Amino acid sequence: MSATTRWIGLAVFIAVCLGAGSLGAIATTPEIDGWYRTLVKPAWNPPDSVFGPVWTTLFILMAIAAWLVWKPEGFKAAAMPLTLFAVQLVLNVAWSWIFFGMHQPGWAFVEIVILWLAIVATTMAFFRSSQLAGWLMVPYLAWVSFAAVLNFAIWRLNVT
Repeated sequence: MSATTRWIGLAVFIAVCLGAGSLGAIATTPEIDGWYRTLVKPAWNPPDSVFGPVWTTLFILMAIAAWLVWKPEGFKAAAMPLTLFAVQLVLNVAWSWIFFGMHQPGWAFVEIVILWLAIVATTMAFFRSSQLAGWLMVPYLAWVSFAAVLNFAIWRLNVT
């Protein structure tokens, strides 16, 4: 694989991950000043302005991690870890649509637990391919762990 191909690969992984973030934002953004504002949230809920920069950073770290797994030998050699990566990316987007788009914090909590398990599986597979790739997934796992607890708290505070 040429150096040019490798760098194009990085650009593609970044575009895919930021694209996934954009798909989630389609459901999320219109609800921030609407439905989401009406929810009771715990005192430790971060300000809305924190989420965009954090997610952008996490999507870029995820893209670099996936690229590091792909780079040595391509998709065929990295089929399992990259399939796990794709699954967790789809689940990531789905959470936004369930929580914000469908206004279903309870079902979103169920989904985020499945997402968390998929991230753990992906991170473990990435560690086997590249230590750096595995470590680049750890902040994402930590943030989704926090997000799951926050999702649960919001759900419980708003059960009618």
